[in-house]
Amino acid sequence: MRSIGRPATEEAAAPTCIVLLPGAYHFPEDFLAAGFDRKVQARGLPVDLQFVDPELEHLGDHRFRQRLREDILKPARARGCTSLWLAGISLGGFMALDYAASHPGDLDGLCLLAPYLGTRLTMREIAAASGLAAWRGGTSAIDDEEREVWRFIQAQAAHRRQPDAKRAPPHIPALNLYLGYGADDRFAAAHRLMAAALPESVTKVVPGRHDWDTWTMLWEDFLDARFP
Repeated sequence: MRSIGRPATEEAAAPTCIVLLPGAYHFPEDFLAAGFDRKVQARGLPVDLQFVDPELEHLGDHRFRQRLREDILKPARARGCTSLWLAGISLGGFMALDYAASHPGDLDGLCLLAPYLGTRLTMREIAAASGLAAWRGGTSAIDDEEREVWRFIQAQAAHRRQPDAKRAPPHIPALNLYLGYGADDRFAAAHRLMAAALPESVTKVVPGRHDWDTWTMLWEDFLDARFP
């Protein structure tokens, strides 16, 4: 799997590694053009970055999950990373959630910047149930991958509710989360649905649309919020 690395130092692995997945028709080089690596360097953060080309043709057969795990995530752990984050923009955000839903124990955190969250059919199901907490996961075989992602989000929300509320499935650990999006993003309705189930402390809304200016603003907020 092709990737571009930007280590914090050449001497040793940083304790934190963030693996970033681009949106559809974007590439690792687009993160560099937007200055994502420079934002980390300017703050002097002990964070290694890995910008990944997800090779979209492998998504349908789930080879993406296996290749991401074997080519990127396991080597990061082997180098000594103790805090491993998966970050994604747009479709890359969906891919990050999809991986976390299938391998929840592999990661320590998710940074989701304006993630694609599925079709309107799934959104309508959740809205009709009066929110994610009451949603029962649907029964249709269509878009099961979407429902798996939303069940994972549901479990993360359950970890953060009051102690007497229904708890998350024990096999899904609580991850560090960051959800950021622009107020005028074309997927904002789905983002608000997700944000409504999570504490305000893990979400950030900024002025902007579904574009690199907005995502760069959110990336800076994520860095300042999670690595002060």
